[in-house]
Amino acid sequence: MLVDYQKANIYQADTQILQDVDFHVDEGEFIYIIGKVGSGKSSLLKTMYCELDIDKDDAEKIEVLGRDLKTLKRKGIPALRKEMGIIFQDFQLLHNQSVGQNLKFVLRATGWKNKKEISDRIDEVLNAVGMIEKKDKMPNELSGGEQQRVAIARSLLNNPKIIIADEPTGNLDPETASHIVGLLKEITQRGTAVVMSTHNIPMLDKYPGIVYRCKDGHISDVTKEFNKMNLSDYKEETQE
Repeated sequence: MLVDYQKANIYQADTQILQDVDFHVDEGEFIYIIGKVGSGKSSLLKTMYCELDIDKDDAEKIEVLGRDLKTLKRKGIPALRKEMGIIFQDFQLLHNQSVGQNLKFVLRATGWKNKKEISDRIDEVLNAVGMIEKKDKMPNELSGGEQQRVAIARSLLNNPKIIIADEPTGNLDPETASHIVGLLKEITQRGTAVVMSTHNIPMLDKYPGIVYRCKDGHISDVTKEFNKMNLSDYKEETQE
């Protein structure tokens, strides 16, 4: 199991956001997290890559990629994140560097040294997301969808076991958003798990996966329930 949370409580500052979280991720799973703004979706994701801490007394179990987050030291966080891919809604590309340079920066920062291996890996991930022809372009020369594809390529660089995507389609038009979610779904076929928070409810029907819902301070697996309900029920529930 890649992620195993049992009876975890999640706080922002001194405010409890989620209580008694039971949340699990296995290899190759495609998981959606839905819920209104402020319901705890992003907070949950942040705990997985240690942007947000969980106190050891606030969880029975909280393990990510074989690490016990209750006892993980700060010096161990970079190694944990190296085994993950993280995708943000606002892309977070370096705007003064080309697409290729953005990816090279990540590889260098994570210990890659061989120039040929770096070049080959950059070409490999750009081919995977259909962006090899944009390798020498600057981010401001790309559309929003193209920038998000580069962000996905960046997340693939170190062959992650899990990709964490926080509202990755929030700034994209519906057609582009569909392509991005389809690409993430395709990535799971290689065994990489994808956990994605979203308000884009129609995507859940087009690209089925496991569905968790954050509501009223709790998170629950609503996959079976969701499959029996109309999308309109959930559109109302996730409106901002």
